[in-house]
Amino acid sequence: MHMADALLSPAVGGTMWAVSAAAVARSSAKLRQDADQSVTPLMGVLGAFLFAAQMINFAIPGTGSSGHLTGGILLATLLGPYAAFLAIASVLVVQALFFADGGLLALGCNLFNMGFIPCFLVFPWLFTPLAGDGTQRFRLNFAIMATSVLSLQLGAFSVVLESWLSGIAALPLATFLLFMQPIHLAIGLVEGAATIAIVSSFAKLHPGMVKLDRKESRAATARLRAASFAILAAALITGGVLSGYASAAPDGLEWAVTKLTGKTELPPPARATHRLLGSLQEKTSLFPGYQLPVSQNKTAPNKPHDNPALSSGSGLAGLAGTVTTLVIAFSCVFFLKRKSA
Repeated sequence: MHMADALLSPAVGGTMWAVSAAAVARSSAKLRQDADQSVTPLMGVLGAFLFAAQMINFAIPGTGSSGHLTGGILLATLLGPYAAFLAIASVLVVQALFFADGGLLALGCNLFNMGFIPCFLVFPWLFTPLAGDGTQRFRLNFAIMATSVLSLQLGAFSVVLESWLSGIAALPLATFLLFMQPIHLAIGLVEGAATIAIVSSFAKLHPGMVKLDRKESRAATARLRAASFAILAAALITGGVLSGYASAAPDGLEWAVTKLTGKTELPPPARATHRLLGSLQEKTSLFPGYQLPVSQNKTAPNKPHDNPALSSGSGLAGLAGTVTTLVIAFSCVFFLKRKSA
């Protein structure tokens, strides 16, 4: 669901940058005020895990499309909404800067659609009352499935609305919605099932991780540390090995745009802002399309998963991105701890 700059006007992109930046500032302030900082080590490893997991596009049968985890409900369940939002921000920054996945102008929109909506709208208003304290397996699983689907639906709707308000991609509102909502319903169902499986697996490492009453769960620091190492190992394996088996089909947004325009990629508008940010992203993208530069598909550059695993570059790029996300997320943790001291 990563938006490209070609869908956005500077006015809409800039506004969403401001909204998302305010949410980052608010989340940072809330974590600094939290006297119990034992959840913060998980921010880094779960951010790294989410980066690696997002490299695995899964095919949606019968559509010619694919999807990937957005991870908002997953991380909010394990970290709480504020830490989850900052971890997602770390992932999206790494993807935009170093992998050309999502535009720089679109970064605020992507963070809002994939981070703000699940963490600050869906999680507190729907997930929390549905899941209770998280100790009843059926209630927790139902809450995860329902809120994963809703988060994807709201995120897809936001993509359409932001594109329509921008008015530069000439995508009809009603038709765009007709393509976006059903495909993201299917993606949301897969995300819900995957999130249930991941949460269940992590609960076996450290049962307190998924208890929404975190007073008891934060006491077991030794087990939490062991769980962190296990999650980091899972992130490295996912990014370095499993990412190679991602579907080569376009994701839900790319699929919808192709259905409407007949083009797999829209050309960026000839505006100064788009040219400047596009040039900057080209310079910072060390692994465009999640490939080593020498392994890029020359016919379709800057497109994720053009050479699915079958290419040696994706595994190395996945490891590099996983480690980079880990470093950035831990840098945020270090900064927050220093500020709260």
